[in-house]
Amino acid sequence: MKRKILLMEDEAVIREVLVEYLTMADYQVSSVEDGHQAMELIEQSCFDLAVLDIMVPGPDGLEILSAIRERCPDTAVIMLSALEDEGTQLKAFNREADDYVIKPFSPILLLKRIQTILRRAKPSLPKDTESDRLWLQPESYEAYYKGESLDLTLSEFLILKELMERPGWVLSREALIEAVYQEDYYGSDRVIDSYIKNLRKKLPIQGIKTVVGVGYRWEEEA
Repeated sequence: MKRKILLMEDEAVIREVLVEYLTMADYQVSSVEDGHQAMELIEQSCFDLAVLDIMVPGPDGLEILSAIRERCPDTAVIMLSALEDEGTQLKAFNREADDYVIKPFSPILLLKRIQTILRRAKPSLPKDTESDRLWLQPESYEAYYKGESLDLTLSEFLILKELMERPGWVLSREALIEAVYQEDYYGSDRVIDSYIKNLRKKLPIQGIKTVVGVGYRWEEEA
């Protein structure tokens, strides 16, 4: 799975160049130009790493850093700034920034810093894993409920992920087989029924619904 990176940079040229470098390095990049957009994204999900320019419209980079530390404490964060003063850098590190890069900088060297940090970073889990919701962590192929990892096989995880990413959609056995095997499969499509049976035993909430004669859909109970 691709590592997810949040990039907040209000200078369009710098943002576009960094997106290109990160995409070529096979990262999944979400880029924004101000703090309001960044806040919306981190309220929806966690990232493996965030690159935050300090001086942006709306909540600044330090405020976004604090929000990330509150919601996704394991997300690695690199601050970008033209400010070289010691006070600003201390504020960033006191809020647990992983690195501080002063503009102008080399995109290649920034990429190397990102790669180094991600090699030692843990997958980030949102604090909401402590809630009564079911959470998927695609990077580690794990599902969590109330902070506990569920004991799913890889096939079970892939089927659950396919269903949960399309709530309300009815997915046929053939569609679920493709999600699991991603290649030609010559066995019976009833193998999906066995996976579903095992999933229902392991899941703490019964969100998998059978649509007779068609397939299955995800419908989480309120």
